[in-house]
Amino acid sequence: MSAFVIEGGHRLQGEITVQGAKNEALQVICATLLTPEEVLIENIPDILDVNNLIQLLRDLGVEITKVNANDYTFKAKNIKLDYLRSKEFFKKSASLRGSVMLVGPLVGRFGQAIIPKPGGDKIGRRRLDTHFEGIQKLGAEFNYNPDKQLYEIKADRLKGCYMLLEEASVTGTANILMAAVLAEGKTTIYNAACEPYLQQLCHMLNAMGANITGVGSNLLYIEGVKTLGGCKHRILPDMIEVGSFIGLAAMTGSEITIKNVGYEYLGIIPQSFRKLGIQLEQRGDDIHIPQQDSYTIDSFIDGSIMTLADAPWPGLTPDLLSVLLVVATKAKGSVLIHQKMFESRLFFVDKLIDMGAQIILCDPHRATVIGLGDQFRLRPSRMSSPDIRAGIALLIAALCADGTSTIENIEQIDRGYQDIDKRLQSLGAKITRK
Repeated sequence: MSAFVIEGGHRLQGEITVQGAKNEALQVICATLLTPEEVLIENIPDILDVNNLIQLLRDLGVEITKVNANDYTFKAKNIKLDYLRSKEFFKKSASLRGSVMLVGPLVGRFGQAIIPKPGGDKIGRRRLDTHFEGIQKLGAEFNYNPDKQLYEIKADRLKGCYMLLEEASVTGTANILMAAVLAEGKTTIYNAACEPYLQQLCHMLNAMGANITGVGSNLLYIEGVKTLGGCKHRILPDMIEVGSFIGLAAMTGSEITIKNVGYEYLGIIPQSFRKLGIQLEQRGDDIHIPQQDSYTIDSFIDGSIMTLADAPWPGLTPDLLSVLLVVATKAKGSVLIHQKMFESRLFFVDKLIDMGAQIILCDPHRATVIGLGDQFRLRPSRMSSPDIRAGIALLIAALCADGTSTIENIEQIDRGYQDIDKRLQSLGAKITRK
C-alpha cells in the first residue's frame, strides 16, 4: 500500500492546469457502448477509476486506441456479452462504482445487462433504486440475487414513457437516459439531474444521433432512435479539482493560478469559497488566488452562523464539502457544514481533530467548524485516506501543518486526481510518494 509523506508549512506558487472531469468521463465512456461506430473522446483524465473502466470495456470487446496522453477512440463493434457472466468481470466491476453505468447502454443496445453490486467510496449507502426503477419503467425486467449480490436486467424491447424520478440522481439519470435514447417512442424524465456533466452526456448523445431536448433543465424529453453513430467529444475540466486547488491555495497562504477551469460551468463553487473569506479572481478561463495570510467566514444577514450544504445542481456539489470543511479550520469564525446526501462522509473529521482542528461532529450529516484564524496551526499526523474527497482534504491539511505527515491508502486519492504529487511538486510542495 502506497503512502504520501508531506512536509507541511511551505507556501506554494505557480500555475496548475485542471484535469478532465472524472464524473463526466465515467458516463461518456460507458455511452460508447451504444454504437458500433468509432467515438473519439478527448481530455480523459489519467486516473485509477477511469483507467479501470477503460480496461473493463476493452475486456468486454471494445476496440480502444490511445491517441495521445488523454485522448482515446472507442469502437464497440464486437461486444462479448458472455464476458458479463465471467468471474473476472464480476471481480473487476464490483470494485468500480462507475460500472453501474454500463447497465443503461447494454440494455438499450443489446437488451441485457449483468452487474454485481458496485464498490467505490465508503461514504454510506448509495442506493441504486433510481437506476433500476427508471429502466424497469422503460420495459426491462429486473432481478437481484442477494446471495451473489448480482443484478440482472433483460428487455426484449424498451418503450418510452413518462417517469418522475424519486431523486435527482446524476448517475441514475445518466443510466436511464442511455437506455431511453434507443427505446421506441418518447420518454419524459422529470426531476432529472442537470449537472454540467449530465448536460455533456446529452450533447454527446445528440452528436451521435440521439434526440434529447430540455438539456440543462430537470425535465428531459427523449425521442427514441433506431441507431446511433460515432462522434467526437471533449470532456470538461473537473470542477471538483478546481475547488480542491482553491482550497489548497487558501490553506497554505499561496499565490496560485488555476488554468482552464471551465468557469461558466462552476456554478456557485467560487461563491461558496468566497463565503469562507477566500479571495479569488476570474481571469478569462483561469482563476487566480492571491496570497492571503488570513480569511474570515461570512455570516448571514441576520448575524447567524454561516451554513454550507450540498444540494442538486445548481446547488453545491457534495464532492467539495470535505475540502470546504478543512479550509474552514484555518478561517476566522464558525461555519456549519451540512452533508445531506451521504451519512458517512464526515467521519474523516476525527483525523482533523487529531491534528488540532476545532470541529464538533453534530451527527453523521453535520459538523460545526470553529476557525481560529492565524492563531491556529495544524499538527502533523499519520492517517489513512477513507475516500477520494476526504483524501484530498487530508492532503491539503497536511500541506498546511507544521511538520511532516504521512497519508496511507493513497490509492483512494489516485482514483480521482491525476499525478497529484508531481503536479503539487511543480508548485513547490514537499510531497513524496512511498
